[in-house]
Amino acid sequence: MDSVNGIHGTIPTPLMIYEMLEDRFGFQGWWPGRNNFEILVGAMLTQQTSWKNVDMALLNLRKGGLLSLDALAGADLHELEIMIKPSGYYRQKAARLKAVCNHIRDKHSTLRRFLNRDVQTLRVELLSLSGIGEETADSIILYAADKPVFVIDAYTKRMVERLFGIWENLKYDALQDYFQSKIVKDVGLYKDFHAQIVELGKRHCRAKPLCGNCPLFTVCRYGKFGWRPDR
Repeated sequence: MDSVNGIHGTIPTPLMIYEMLEDRFGFQGWWPGRNNFEILVGAMLTQQTSWKNVDMALLNLRKGGLLSLDALAGADLHELEIMIKPSGYYRQKAARLKAVCNHIRDKHSTLRRFLNRDVQTLRVELLSLSGIGEETADSIILYAADKPVFVIDAYTKRMVERLFGIWENLKYDALQDYFQSKIVKDVGLYKDFHAQIVELGKRHCRAKPLCGNCPLFTVCRYGKFGWRPDR
């Protein structure tokens, strides 16, 4: 019997969940970005906004010649704020982007040197930087550094709550440990599994769910079995 902070019952394994999602949605080919630096910037900009808005901000940075470590580190803060305004919280994000880029440049010289370290060392340093939490740090590690760490986001938490029938505060590290303990450490699998969960969240497992045609409907306590937190 599987158990993660109250998760109990006969349910599909994470690999089975992935296969059900991939069978419906197909390979997703995530993360959008032309290079590792764009992925890092995108991971920071996507906080509290949609990817559509991030894409507009990235396009502005690309047109302005600021999508490189040195260029962004040395950018005028006001100019940077204007360029990333579509992503929201642009003053806060601009300051944090510049600070992170200056940190990487001053301490490691290049992004490659910064990323080319073991997962734990890289994760600790990322989490020490202002504006980078667990989800953002793990997104950078997985998609920019190509290292195996499972990203937990709001879509993942919502899927687990409904699939397992749990309505309590699920901790990030407990969910991450659960998925990482059940599937082989594989960068490609981790990337696409995260992308599949995002696609599920966009199409079906929304705040107001559309359960009828969900690929996980037959195994979901919330959808198929009518489980609700008041039962």
